Amino acid sequence: MYHVRLMTPDVAVVGAGPAGARAAYVLARAGARVTLFDPSHPREKPCGGGVTGRALSLVADAMAPGDCPATVVRSARFTSGAGARSVSVPLANAPVVASRAAFDRALLTAAETAGAALVPSRVTDVIIESTGVRLDTTTGVCRADFVIGADGVNSIVRRCVHAPFGRHQISIATGFFAHGVTSDEIVIELVSDPPGYIWSFPRPDHLAIGICAQADAGVTAATLRAKTARWIHATGIAGQAPLVPYSWPIPSLEARDFERLETAGPRWALIGDAAGLCDPMTREGIFLALSSGQWVADALGNGAHAGRTYASRVRAEAAPELARAARLKAGFFRPAFTELLMRALQHSAAIRAVMADLVSGEQRYAGLKWRLLRTLELGLAWRALISRS
Repeated sequence: MYHVRLMTPDVAVVGAGPAGARAAYVLARAGARVTLFDPSHPREKPCGGGVTGRALSLVADAMAPGDCPATVVRSARFTSGAGARSVSVPLANAPVVASRAAFDRALLTAAETAGAALVPSRVTDVIIESTGVRLDTTTGVCRADFVIGADGVNSIVRRCVHAPFGRHQISIATGFFAHGVTSDEIVIELVSDPPGYIWSFPRPDHLAIGICAQADAGVTAATLRAKTARWIHATGIAGQAPLVPYSWPIPSLEARDFERLETAGPRWALIGDAAGLCDPMTREGIFLALSSGQWVADALGNGAHAGRTYASRVRAEAAPELARAARLKAGFFRPAFTELLMRALQHSAAIRAVMADLVSGEQRYAGLKWRLLRTLELGLAWRALISRS
């Protein structure tokens, strides 16, 4: 149970995804007057939908096990060359893959049950005033003492109180939902052009299959979807399932961005994707969305200077790890490293354990290269070291 001594009575939360719903839930339980603004949640979102055990533990107080149907993932299969070589890695700390519509609905319902009010309106402007915050919406003007931007990579709150992300700070995730087919296995194909991976995540009633690339990499979403479609055909992973295309922007910051990250100011804070809190290598953001929602609620409840307190926590607990991931990404998807990794996965149980923990969210980047050294896979560790992670 979270005990929050609230000092700011009226809080506006823009965006009712995992970050915003978590912040609203904790604040409302503590007695805050919370208004959530979102015209579209809950909705299906085109991401993998993987929820790690540590993410689930954050919301155990808000969700019962049956609140959100999910697929338990038993293994992760790593491949290269359209499946020409593959290694299946058992996942002892099995993550789950949820329908984002169901997962987000459960979190939003918990926030409303705790007392948060949902306003299905779009916020069009945010103005920080000396005595509070003014929010212009499609249904009128609202006021609050503090505003939390939880409205994603294209956040209106971010644009109004700070600055939008640059194109070089955004990735485009695109691919297909394969309806009527699922699995208990994640499939990850490591690719070098564009650097990253093709994924298949099994949701309860479909597969979410896609690829991601930096928005300024010179490759279009249509080209990426065509690459994904060829992979689906080559692997046969979706059978004859109907494919529904999707595209979605994701924050993918560089190491120097995390070193100077601004997430709060007087009367405002940014959380989740709106703050850029997404792993730039895996593009996983649910854990940090939930964490940052919790952190900002804690900060608001612990006295004055809530923005400063929250920003300090982000710098201490999230930014260094994300910066390491950004530096590691530069070398991780190089063909030479990928070849070495696939050989190590085939022959080393220790390396398979490392990758299982990485997929499950248990392995932090801070200790990754040293754990590789302890496996005695010195070539793999050396390449991780020279990539300046």
